[in-house]
Amino acid sequence: MTTKASLTDMEALAQQLGLAFSAKIDDAGVDLALLERLPLQFARANHVLPLEERDGKLLVATGDPANLAILDELRGLFGLPVEIVLVPSPAVLEAINHLYSRVTDTAHEVVQELEGEDLSTIATELIEPRDLLDLTDEAPVIRLLNSILFQAVKERASDIHIEPYEREVEVRFRVDGILYKILSPPKVVQEAIISRVKIMAGLNIAERRLPQDGRIRVIVAGRDVDIRVSLIPTFYGERVVLRLLDKKKGLISLEDMGLSVSGVKAMERLLGRSNGIILVTGPTGSGKSTTLYAALNRLNSPDKNIITIEDPIEYQLKGVGQIQVNPKIDLTFANGLRSILRQDPDIIMVGEIRDAVTAEIAIQASLTGHLVLSTLHTNDSSTAVTRLIDMGIEPFLVASSLSAILAQRLVRVICPHCREEYTADREYPGITLPPVLYRGAGCDACFGLGTMGRTGIYELLLVDPEICSMIIKQTPAGVIKEYAVSKGMKTLREDGLRKVAAGITTIEEVLRVTQEDYADLQL
Repeated sequence: MTTKASLTDMEALAQQLGLAFSAKIDDAGVDLALLERLPLQFARANHVLPLEERDGKLLVATGDPANLAILDELRGLFGLPVEIVLVPSPAVLEAINHLYSRVTDTAHEVVQELEGEDLSTIATELIEPRDLLDLTDEAPVIRLLNSILFQAVKERASDIHIEPYEREVEVRFRVDGILYKILSPPKVVQEAIISRVKIMAGLNIAERRLPQDGRIRVIVAGRDVDIRVSLIPTFYGERVVLRLLDKKKGLISLEDMGLSVSGVKAMERLLGRSNGIILVTGPTGSGKSTTLYAALNRLNSPDKNIITIEDPIEYQLKGVGQIQVNPKIDLTFANGLRSILRQDPDIIMVGEIRDAVTAEIAIQASLTGHLVLSTLHTNDSSTAVTRLIDMGIEPFLVASSLSAILAQRLVRVICPHCREEYTADREYPGITLPPVLYRGAGCDACFGLGTMGRTGIYELLLVDPEICSMIIKQTPAGVIKEYAVSKGMKTLREDGLRKVAAGITTIEEVLRVTQEDYADLQL
């Protein structure tokens, strides 16, 4: 990381040498045609980047103006005198990784090269991961898979689906929660691609009848990406889903999740308790695990013993004991949770409550002086109570252990580069729209989608004495929700509409992710 002091020193050096100085490189000022003439390996090894040709000279960004031998090589390669722009080396390297990604073959281009190639040879897995940008001279099928992985990271995909059908193979990316078809490689390469995935994930190539799971670690344009691999057998061949986890993004804070100011304060009060259960609910892919990690990150300190049991472990947290569920050796959530209680924990995180046994142990842990964080698959906050009772948990145990239930969904964020105002041309029953709405027109920055990233909408139900009484009486979830709303709870939709008014997301997006809670609304 370049500090302010080092930037000041470098700027002073540039003035002393009579050179131009810049703290970072503007993409718009780089001629990509020049990059095609300079090998990536050379640029990366020497931290040099040609910017543009100006007044018969080649402008080159570098952090080392004293490396005259490299500058001479550039002068000979391009046939132009070189003019230096002094830029911190980390900024040069970041620009190299980012800009060279634009001139790398796309998956579509590699598919076109597969015509007539021998697809029988698959390279063995590398012991140490290499950057996919460097792997430009591998066999076509390997380059195809590398290009798919590279393009997925570049386009912010969370998942890659490789789906075999009778006459074709489809590759789809999930971007901001929505699946998009990307390309259709020839059917003949299906087995070769799947075999390559298996090799990279350390799976059994010969096994095609049973599901398999594994992990791959790759480096894409300098970014360390962890990939969870899932294969299942289907009628037309094995179907592959790759879940991408960009380690560079790291953990987010409670403030960055999209919680309101009052919501953050309420969560901080809850996390300050020494016991009780805090449940995060929502469907698969609604960001529940991210919320738990944000909470653990806030709680993590040397004076607390925090232990988790997860499936899978998505982030490694320094100072936290993390256990990976492994059903093959009978290490289930329930069995792992029993062992955790013998480790003198202060805070326990259970990745998911899936059955009555796990729920009972979690409740007993909360009643014996432990703060327990976990997730549950329900549509909203109040139905979590019904779900626990349906599992067979006694209502009085649910009432005495639950501290709060946070229901959540993820909505796509309007791209800030192409956001535009518009006036609604239709009405929505029961909803008062703000006078001005926003949407994304679609641009190069968001790949024409009009959205860039996602944020959460939330519904925080705080369990007070009145709700405890309702739980013991097994009051319907709808009545519990009505009471919570009367006490000031904002529903998922209300929180979403707040973000619509703020220009963060669209009304269609909020209605899309909350319509299951409002079956009477016609979209």
